[in-house]
Amino acid sequence: MTGLTEITVGFMPLFDSAMIVIAQEKGFAADEGLFLRLVRETSWANIRDRLAVGHFEAAHMLAPMPIASNLALQTLNVDMIVPIALGLGGNAVTISNAVHDAMATKGPLDILKPASVGAALKSVITDRAQTGARPLRFAVVHFFSGHNYELRYWLAGCGISPDRDVEIVVVPPPLMADALAMGTIDGYCVGEPWNSLSVVRGTGHIATVKAAIWQTSPEKVLGVEARWASHNMPAVEALVRAVARAAEWCGNPENHQELAAIMSAPDYLGLDASLPMPALTGRINTGGGQVVDVADFLIPFAKAATFPWQSHGLWFYSQMVRWGHSAGSAENQKRAQETFRPDIYRRAVTPLGYAVPGANMKVMGALSRADFVGASRSGLALGPDGFFDGRIFDPAAVEAYIADLIAKDRTL
Repeated sequence: MTGLTEITVGFMPLFDSAMIVIAQEKGFAADEGLFLRLVRETSWANIRDRLAVGHFEAAHMLAPMPIASNLALQTLNVDMIVPIALGLGGNAVTISNAVHDAMATKGPLDILKPASVGAALKSVITDRAQTGARPLRFAVVHFFSGHNYELRYWLAGCGISPDRDVEIVVVPPPLMADALAMGTIDGYCVGEPWNSLSVVRGTGHIATVKAAIWQTSPEKVLGVEARWASHNMPAVEALVRAVARAAEWCGNPENHQELAAIMSAPDYLGLDASLPMPALTGRINTGGGQVVDVADFLIPFAKAATFPWQSHGLWFYSQMVRWGHSAGSAENQKRAQETFRPDIYRRAVTPLGYAVPGANMKVMGALSRADFVGASRSGLALGPDGFFDGRIFDPAAVEAYIADLIAKDRTL
C-alpha cells in the first residue's frame, strides 16, 4: 500500500457492488494510485449514516439516496455528489409461493409482461380485501431507493395504490429471503442475488424484473461526500477511472466465472458462486423450474451504463415529489439535477478513450430499440429504454410529468 492514497468505501452485499470490488481486487485502483478499504455494511441506513459522519469518503449507494441527502430528506444529511453510476438494471420483484399460486389462477404469468402480472396481482388484492384479509406486505431496501420507486411505479401503473392497497416496509437486502420464508412479508423488490436465493430455496417466485418495468434503467451509483471531493478531486477522478475500468472488465463475458467466484467470497456476498450467474447471463430462474432469458437484465458497462445522467436524477426526483416524499420546487429540482456530475465523469475518463455521451440529459422511454447517439467518439448505442406503460419522461418538462402522474394516482 506504500504510496497509494487510501479511500474508505462502504458497500452492501449486492452483486452490483462488483464494480467497486473489482476495482480493488483486479488492481484497477492500484493502477490509479489508490487503495480502496472496502467496508461491508448490513443496511443502507448504515451506509447513509457512516458517510454522513465521515466514516466513508465514498459508498456504493442507491441512486435516490444522494438526492435525498442533498434535499435534506433523511435523518442525517450531508452534501453528496455522484461522479459515476454503477451499471443499469439488476433488480426483480419476488413473491411468496402462496401469492404466486393465487396469481396463477388469474392467468399465465410472464415476468417480461409487467402489465399482465400486475393485473393478476390486482385481482388477488381485490379478492383478499373482499374476504377481510390483511393487505399484502412488500419489502423494499430503503425508503429512498430505486426499488421503492420502481415498485410503486409498477403497482400504480397496474391500478394498485402503493399507499392504500398494499403495505410497503423496509428490510435490508440480505434479510429479504429469510423474511419471505418466515411469512413476515409477501413479496419484495431487491437486487440480485437475493431474488434468486428465494427461488433456489423454493420459497418464492420472481414475478417481474426491473428490465421489463423500465428498460436499461439506473440503479446504484457511487456516492461521494461533496466536501471531501472538493478537496480531493484528483483522487475522485482516479476513483472514477478505476471503477469505470472495473465495470468494463465486469461486462466482458470472458470474465464472468471469475467475477462470480470473487463476489461469492465471504467478504462480499458469502454465497455459492452459482447464485450470481443469473444476473450475469440474464437467464433467470423464476421458480418452479421455469427459466426466462431477460435481455439487459444487468448492464455493467455497455450503453453508457456508468455515465451519471442528470435526467436519471430528475426522474427519481419526480417520483419523490409524486409520492409526497419531497416538496416540488425549482430549487429542489436544480439540486436533484446537479447531484449527478457528468462533468467530473467526462474529465476523469477522457484519458481512457471511452465513448462518452455528448449531452447531460436525455428523454427517456422513447427508444424502442438500441440506437446510436452523439458521443465523444463513434459507436455509443443507448436503449431500448421503454417504460412498461409507454410513458415518456422529458427532463425539460418535469413539472408537467409530475402533475400528470399525480392526476392519474388520484383515480386509483
